[in-house]
Amino acid sequence: MRVVAALALLFSLLSPANASAGPVVPTTSGPVRGVDDGGFRAYQGIPYAAPPVGSLRWTAPRPVRPWSQVRDATKPGPACRQDVPSGTPESLVSEDCLYLNVTAPKSAHRLPVMVWLHGGGFFEGQGSDYDPRRLIRGGNVVVVTVNYRLGIFGFFNHPSLGRDGGAFGLQDQQAALRWVRANVARFGGDASNVTLFGESAGGMSTCSQLVSPAAAGLFDKAIVMSGSCSMNWPKEALGPGLPAIAPWIPASMSQGIGAGDMQKLGCDDLKCLRGKKAAELMKYFMDFALVTYGNRTLPEAPAAAVEAGHFHRIPVMQGNTRDEHSSWVAYTDMRQKIDLGRYRSMLAASFGRNAAKVEREYPASGYATPATALSAVWTDRSWICPALVADKGFARHTRTYAYEFGDRTAPPIAEFPADMPPGASHGSDLVYLFDVDGTTSSVLNAAQRKLSGQMIGYVTSFAATGRPGWRAFPTVQSFVPGAVGPVDLTAEHHCGFWSAIS
Repeated sequence: MRVVAALALLFSLLSPANASAGPVVPTTSGPVRGVDDGGFRAYQGIPYAAPPVGSLRWTAPRPVRPWSQVRDATKPGPACRQDVPSGTPESLVSEDCLYLNVTAPKSAHRLPVMVWLHGGGFFEGQGSDYDPRRLIRGGNVVVVTVNYRLGIFGFFNHPSLGRDGGAFGLQDQQAALRWVRANVARFGGDASNVTLFGESAGGMSTCSQLVSPAAAGLFDKAIVMSGSCSMNWPKEALGPGLPAIAPWIPASMSQGIGAGDMQKLGCDDLKCLRGKKAAELMKYFMDFALVTYGNRTLPEAPAAAVEAGHFHRIPVMQGNTRDEHSSWVAYTDMRQKIDLGRYRSMLAASFGRNAAKVEREYPASGYATPATALSAVWTDRSWICPALVADKGFARHTRTYAYEFGDRTAPPIAEFPADMPPGASHGSDLVYLFDVDGTTSSVLNAAQRKLSGQMIGYVTSFAATGRPGWRAFPTVQSFVPGAVGPVDLTAEHHCGFWSAIS
């Protein structure tokens, strides 16, 4: 039977019909047919694990069921369940969402591989939002983009899950990396040269994989964009009334939330919960937009793991945008204007007895608006200075490269009030590497397009060699149109001040 199946597969791969319809690649699960797209070959919607539905909801990803006929891989699979606008077709979001996309140069052979983890706060986004052809054209790499479970489906926890709960989305990412190791050579990639990279929640995911024992040997380099292992937000930084929080929470906290939600859903056990329709669970979707540590996937809080040296000894590149927090402040400012009085009250809520010291360090008169001053406070306190702490932790044990995206004229991805300059806002660097969800490099001016080419050269050089093209940390490279070069982040972002009052 195996001989017959092998002959049938060979015939299907060599048949004229398949050759004219698109390139076919035999994976470990079965053959897939992609598309020729100019100088690229793209394969989308390839399943890397079994659908995590029914009894497989809230379990580690299982192997996909093999297929023998050539599978169409010309369009993305559905995004993982998330809140979507009313009227969105059901086929576009699903619990059955563990798919990835591979794009490669047409003549690819043993090229560096870059695996992209999308952002979206662990509650939205999908791999196919990111078109990597510009990155591939500029760097001659193979790019894989990945879907992973989100919200309650990806990060639910409950005492009955023991040390298995709270990190199913991370387990999905590891399953995708195992798929890449096993299959990417067939698409022209070098399976022994894999770089994991991601931004925002994707950066936090990359950090998580760096400190996850279960991810050992699954990738060879890491790029953490806007999601360092040490980042955290003080009270009210993410919105009025919100508590101090980090992207990672202890198992005791997430288990307590899960137990409460189980009761609200009228269930006494996981079997009952697994029988609930996805729409019912969506009522509690946002209760699980943080990653749990204290389980088998992530035994330690990432900040503590980096400080203790408990991470994979591979080259690391890490950075942020210069004005990371501006979009969060803009959201608040557009709903309740941040004047001088409100600036002071928010500093008091975040920093208590240190609020006056913070205001002296960041006087509202020194910024375009009080909201802009608040953006600087929270950018420095929550993003940049913690990232420098993580850089130091990595650099004690492995080659580490740091950068800052500093183009304060970059097109923002969020809405801003007319009197508040966005600066180099969170996510504004993405269009310098990818065409993102329909936004292309056409939004960039000539100087920004030149910077885009430089950035693509840096990240793909790092993927190829483990060296981006500037000196290792403590050097920090600034990406600004016409002024790429070293920057002193400690001075620029008041990190000495924050170190003194923390």
